[in-house]
Amino acid sequence: MKVSELIDDLMKRREKVYLGGGPKRIESQHKKGKMTARERIEYFLDKDSFVEIDTFVEHRSTEFDMDRTEIPGEGVVTGYGTVDGRLVYVFAQDFTAMGGSLGEYHAKKICKVMDMALKMGAPLVGLNDSGGARIQEGVDALSGYGEIFYRNTIASGVIPQISAIMGPCAGGAVYSPALTDFVFMVNGSSQIFITGPQVVKAVTGEDVTQEELGGALTHSSKSGVAHFVASDDRECLDQIRMLLSYLPSNNLEEAPLKNTGDDVNRVAEVLDSIIPDNPNKAYDMKEVISAVVDNGEFMEVMAGYARNIITCYARIGGRSVGIIANQPNFLAGSLDIDASDKAARFVRTCDAFNIPLVNFVDVPGYLPGTNQEYGGIERHGAKLLYAYSEATVPKITVITRKAYGGAYIAMCSRHLGADAVFAWPTAEIAVMGPDGAANIVFKKEIEESEDPAETRRQKIEEYREKFANPYKAAARGYVDDVIEPRFTRQYIAQSLEMLRSKRETRPAKKHGNMPV
Repeated sequence: MKVSELIDDLMKRREKVYLGGGPKRIESQHKKGKMTARERIEYFLDKDSFVEIDTFVEHRSTEFDMDRTEIPGEGVVTGYGTVDGRLVYVFAQDFTAMGGSLGEYHAKKICKVMDMALKMGAPLVGLNDSGGARIQEGVDALSGYGEIFYRNTIASGVIPQISAIMGPCAGGAVYSPALTDFVFMVNGSSQIFITGPQVVKAVTGEDVTQEELGGALTHSSKSGVAHFVASDDRECLDQIRMLLSYLPSNNLEEAPLKNTGDDVNRVAEVLDSIIPDNPNKAYDMKEVISAVVDNGEFMEVMAGYARNIITCYARIGGRSVGIIANQPNFLAGSLDIDASDKAARFVRTCDAFNIPLVNFVDVPGYLPGTNQEYGGIERHGAKLLYAYSEATVPKITVITRKAYGGAYIAMCSRHLGADAVFAWPTAEIAVMGPDGAANIVFKKEIEESEDPAETRRQKIEEYREKFANPYKAAARGYVDDVIEPRFTRQYIAQSLEMLRSKRETRPAKKHGNMPV
């Protein structure tokens, strides 16, 4: 054959692969409001930066007429490109090609880009849209899942791993996203579940829809599996690009410095009046965060789950920080099982990728109740203690109001290794709140008084003046300084600059035994 004929043949072969499952299936994908695998990659990466790998890979299965079945691209598009000029590896399952089902060589394509991402120290983004394991390939398909899970684990804490669920994700397929650092879902078009509604009905008798069982709202508010929810494919991909801007490419680098144009010495006068005079009245901790961070911008993680604690990424002085904050607007900001899990996971992610931690504390304690005790609040609460103690990144804590008992310790107190601890004059640092403390400390005096109610009120105030303030802790050196709220941004920025050269190691060991 002539060279020109060979080139023509190449172009025809490439065009066939690019068409995936063909025009009809592409049209069906579009009718569902979904982009194709290639459209997603093109939209996600910087213009003209995508380099495809393994374009012409084919399966080798012969059972169940598979020897006569063509699956363009093996049902997955893999390669690399850039996001804001930074190298990123990506794979996108192609639902138009045999439902994006995972077979032996489908998995091999994914594993290759995973290996490359780890070698090159670049983030890995997986766009999942698959009917699950390719049943015709049997154990070869299952081995493919195992190879992926193994690589997810080895790469954990080395490179950021991000999963976007942009269609169905069922059975064994769910575990790879669960092993990654962040999970994105698209409301209305993506589902995650181990077994579908029909199996649930057959085994348990429960009637449930796909969306109720494994939709984006379920996993972002009830299970905590999903970290972010988008309204459509484009918004999901935009969110991933934004998240990557806060993260370094790997565990040996720092996140990109961004010129936000916001003066680190900006005074936030609104903070001087944000705490209500009534200590039992709620306020929105997000307003505190917004006043402190660059341009009031932050990206909340798991916004719909365990709303009594806030986890988000932001910038202070152009540098990425991870923020953990109690939310008095929900369950009074108390710590419970879900909040402990959510915060501990976030702390460990930030620590893995060299992102300093900033903590805003207003916590009345751990949430009481039989549900919490039966659910193992001690074990789950210990995760947060473990995560903060293990973290070696800069840790800065600001106590805005309540910091009581074990919850005070758990929210990155000096005792868990906080590098800088500041308190507002409104801070109350004590074993418990004045009301409860007075009932215990002054129980006998209250009972024997002529006017128990008045005596109790006086004793509550006495305890509040003596202990429910930041000055006892400051006197012991557990709080570095009591500051005017309006200057919080400056104090945090100065501390972050001071801590840039921080070096801290832990005893040599195979790994710790974190409570799970």
